[in-house]
Amino acid sequence: MLLYETPLSELARARLKVIFESTDGFEIARQDLQLRGPGELLGHRQSGLPMLRFADLERDIALLETARDLAQRCLKHHPEIAARHVERWLGSRQVLAGS
Repeated sequence: MLLYETPLSELARARLKVIFESTDGFEIARQDLQLRGPGELLGHRQSGLPMLRFADLERDIALLETARDLAQRCLKHHPEIAARHVERWLGSRQVLAGS
């Protein structure tokens, strides 16, 4: 059951349309990501421009997987370099990332 109040914004209409037309949670999440955007790395903001400057979460999945694998290798073999990189990008926000 979907409940809403009028007037609805165009974004709200689009989101309700997705939920109305699909029962597949993965598809709903994928379309919501397209409508809403990915948010920021640490989840502080859930709409607007993401912190990712060079990748699109859906289009560049192979690039993101490669980056993840390289990051894991860097953490294992060069933890001091990884720590400096996290500090450079996140500063005091790294506490929120579990560092």
